[in-house]
Amino acid sequence: MKAATNKSLKRKILSSSASVVISLSLVLFVVGLIGLILINAQRLSDYVKENIGFTIMLKDGITEIETIKFQKELEIADFTKSTNFITKEQATQELKTDLGEDFVDFLGYSPLLSSIDVKLNAHYANTDSLKKITDELTAKPVVFEAYYQKDLVDKLNRNVKQLSLFLLIFCILLFFISFVLINNTIRLSVYAKRFLIRTMKLVGANDSFIQKPFLIKGVYQGLYSSIFAIFMLIGSIQIAQRDMANMLNIDDLKIIGIIFVFIFFSGIILSLFSTYFAVRKYIQLNENELFN
Repeated sequence: MKAATNKSLKRKILSSSASVVISLSLVLFVVGLIGLILINAQRLSDYVKENIGFTIMLKDGITEIETIKFQKELEIADFTKSTNFITKEQATQELKTDLGEDFVDFLGYSPLLSSIDVKLNAHYANTDSLKKITDELTAKPVVFEAYYQKDLVDKLNRNVKQLSLFLLIFCILLFFISFVLINNTIRLSVYAKRFLIRTMKLVGANDSFIQKPFLIKGVYQGLYSSIFAIFMLIGSIQIAQRDMANMLNIDDLKIIGIIFVFIFFSGIILSLFSTYFAVRKYIQLNENELFN
């Protein structure tokens, strides 16, 4: 009978410890993801902005050398992320495909011009910079027209600002929820042993003696939780590398290392402090408060 009781008690202890470790691991995993999002927030913003660009229509009849020289000038400019030259023939073929009919046969000629599509560096992806750049380029002798979609640029920048604000609020909220969950999970674990704490107090054990085994257990729980959370983050990073390598800075080992170290020590410190305050609370409870 006594052996059966001991086995049941061991199962409850192991189950309680496992639930704490699993809960802490999931919370720390979420904290790690939040950290990656915060670190990459600016890169995500830049990635979106660098898809903004403008088109330069070249004058008909300019030589190939003039075209190459002008494109090289564009490529070394501070505002340029990349350029793509589209010949008159390519533009004509693309329009034929879009229209689904041969408009050249109808008109007798192609009214389209050769063009260069320019993608901007993120710093220049706003209407003020674009207007100044296109005005300067339009004055070039090889340029027929330089234009961009003002409404699209304004809308995209507005959405990026709203997204950045949303991410900031979302991350702060998740941080708060994560820490509350860690604290509550450990409090519940200690709450289940409140009668044991009371018994030890009645037989004359001092506070440090009562707290010591709980604190050691809390350190181990934080350690295991941190390790599990780091392994889950490694798996998530490997998945992200396949799909979002261009948008997220997940190849920088220094950044990844900082996140892992933060998770490792956060798990131990949070578990230790939450355990300390939870045990301290139940040490100070009187007999009547134990049943509330």
